[in-house]
Amino acid sequence: MHTPGDRWRAPVGAAPAVAVGVAVASFGIWEVVYADIPTAVPVPGQVLWVCGFAVAVASYRLLPSLSLVLLWVLAAVQVGTGVPLLLTQLAVALVAYGCARYGSIGTLVVSAASVPAVALLTVLAIGADLHSQTVNRAFYDLLDTGSLREIVARLVLLGGALLIVPWLLGMLLRVLRREARTRAEQIETARERDQAAELAEVREGQARLARDVHDVVGHSLAVILAQAESAQYLSDEDPSRLKDTLATISTSARTSLQDVRHVLGATGDRPPSGGLDTLIEGVRASGHEVISTEVGEPRPLPPELSTVAYRVLQEMLTNAIRHGRRDEPVHVERHWQEELRLEVRNVIDVAGVETVPMAAQSDAAAPGNGLEGMRRRLESVGGRLDVRPRAGSGHPTFTVTAWLPTGAA
Repeated sequence: MHTPGDRWRAPVGAAPAVAVGVAVASFGIWEVVYADIPTAVPVPGQVLWVCGFAVAVASYRLLPSLSLVLLWVLAAVQVGTGVPLLLTQLAVALVAYGCARYGSIGTLVVSAASVPAVALLTVLAIGADLHSQTVNRAFYDLLDTGSLREIVARLVLLGGALLIVPWLLGMLLRVLRREARTRAEQIETARERDQAAELAEVREGQARLARDVHDVVGHSLAVILAQAESAQYLSDEDPSRLKDTLATISTSARTSLQDVRHVLGATGDRPPSGGLDTLIEGVRASGHEVISTEVGEPRPLPPELSTVAYRVLQEMLTNAIRHGRRDEPVHVERHWQEELRLEVRNVIDVAGVETVPMAAQSDAAAPGNGLEGMRRRLESVGGRLDVRPRAGSGHPTFTVTAWLPTGAA
């Protein structure tokens, strides 16, 4: 798939290639016309060969495989027809560089094998033609020293300068670019991983905030609703009880507002002073009978465990108020052992419509609220939750049990 940037990048890469091709063709044509090289090949044929060589050199970057193939074809034509060896052919260094730098794996392998083959052909061609006047006279000054050994040595140096060094340079830059690309990909991968971690942290914070607000507001509203409903049945002749109920509603609302401020503010999520007993007394003040049992020796909990215990019991009592029978007591048990076991049991009316949403809510509630919120809170500190209806000799009950560590060594 090509991006808009790719469409602009191609012309930019083609411009230098065209410039190189024009320069090679211009110099080659000038050399053929004005160098006065004795050869049986007519000038138009030499010019045509030079143009083909210029195309091969110009393709070194964009189409290195085509450049390599053209170079071999032109070499065969030169050997077969007697096209003279030209100074223009020194530009073969660009082809060696381009094959190693920009070529595919196949082009890279073929170009590596071509370097010694071209060097051998060059030695044979120049060795045979040096004295037969079919080369540019400039090569005489460079190679013709009178000693065949010195000629071969200079040919090896020339071949290394034209083929081996450019090829190795292209290979080095190829490796460096691949390493840079790998580092860039690693940096990008690390950046995406950090972004994903930050996003997960933000979402976890949002879910935690939703759980906190749900627990605080849900419990307070359930208590306030129960108090308001009980006030409807108070006698008009007893205004003191009505005032007491309204005062309790005011206290519950004020406490809820303080809890919400704690949750939303910088002070973090922390239970109000008074701990678990405050929750139980608040439900009793709303008119519900609560039978509280505590087994074992209570012990102070670390702040995190204390907050979890408070919020879990708060949600347990909220569910008991909402979905339990108002004429039956709510049983609360606290067992202090290696773990703290909290259990809230309330009587349910299977024929009542208000008991149905409890089961439905446990399955369909959004993550972080209700029973799922309690479960997540407990799991975050190594605790667990059990929710189940139980059928006894009397009315069926709904029991929620939570276990959480006490932090004791």
